[in-house]
Formats: sequence, structure tokens, C-alpha cells
Amino acid sequence: MSGGEAVVVTGFGPFRQFLVNPSWKAAQGLKLVGLGERFDVYIKEVPVSYVKTEQIIADIWRSLNPKFAVHLGIARGSSVVILEQTGKNSGYRDKDVCGFCPESHCCVEGGPEKLCSVINMRAVSKQFKEAGMDVIYSRDAGRYLCDYAYYCSLYHGQGRAALIHIPTSGSLASADRLVPLLQTLIQTMLNQLQKQHEQMMTADSSSQQSTLRSCDYEDKQ
Repeated sequence: MSGGEAVVVTGFGPFRQFLVNPSWKAAQGLKLVGLGERFDVYIKEVPVSYVKTEQIIADIWRSLNPKFAVHLGIARGSSVVILEQTGKNSGYRDKDVCGFCPESHCCVEGGPEKLCSVINMRAVSKQFKEAGMDVIYSRDAGRYLCDYAYYCSLYHGQGRAALIHIPTSGSLASADRLVPLLQTLIQTMLNQLQKQHEQMMTADSSSQQSTLRSCDYEDKQ
């Protein structure tokens, strides 16, 4: 590693017919191409397990405390890349690959019902869509392991996370096309994060926001 700022990219482990999960393949691809000389990319495969996911996400933020974490998941049947704005805390009733779901059906007992990324995913998706890219915006990550991982990461990382659902069909299902697009998307998010940091540095500290990010961007059209 070069000593740059840490960016973590996760992909999921085997799931149903996917013996090697496409999200993990994409994470490995991003490790190879990198995100530019300012950033060191760390990748982690996350089992499709609520217990393991919670442990791994907490450890990422405790041990690495990255500048940003990107979680990749698959959107079965989709042919587009989906940028998720919001993680939900409750409603997890579908069992994982171990046949388990949380007894409380939530990520963090007593946590906010919704947390949002500090990144304005609507603005990012609009920018890429206008450039002719198959990128869309979403406010519902599905209340399964992708959503669960995202909420946990938003909670531990004060909103410095993204969830990107990648397609399993169409031309973007090819790593040759998908990985460069993901690289540019994440670089765009990191640029937005840097601009936010610069704005905060010039702002009065008394006006700085809560550490747990409410959904600033969710209802803006």
C-alpha cells in the first residue's frame, strides 16, 4: 500500500446459483484498477449471513476507519447499476444462507429507522444518466443482506458509505464494462465527499451536522 487514504470495497460471498458472487468479482476488479494514487483500496468478501455481516462491517470501521466504504451487491435480473441512498433499520424477515434472520428483525436495536449516505446519490445518478450511462437512483435497498450491510456501515461510519447494486444481465454484467463504470462512479463520490469536507472546514463548527446522518437527500426531487 502507498499510504493513501483507505477506501474499502466489499462484495458478497456465494448466493444461490452464484458460486462466485458477481459483486465479489467486481470488488476484485476494482482492487486491480484502483481508484487513483490518493487512495488505497482494501477489499473484503462478506458472507450472506446477518451475523457475519454485522461483525465484518463493524470491524472494518473499527480497524481501518476508512475515508469511505463501498458495498457491492447484486440486483438479480437487472441490467442497470443502481445507487442506493438509504439503509433501513427494520423489516429483515428473510433468512440468510444459514437459515437465520435477526430475532428483532432489525440491524441496530434503538437505531434510527433510516440512515442516508452523505453522498447525494440522486445527483451522481443524474450526472451519469445524462452521459448515457445505465445508472439509476433508488431509496429502497430491499431489506436483505445488502440493505443490512449498508445500514450497519452507515451507522458505524457516520454516513460515509455507498451501496451499489450491480446488474446480472445485459452488457453491464460483463466485468470489462462494469468495473470501469464502477471506478468512475466511486471516484465521483469521493470527489463529492472531498468538496463536502472542504465546505465543512470553512463553516462555523457550531452548525456542523449530527454524526448519524438523517436522510437529507431522500425526499429532494
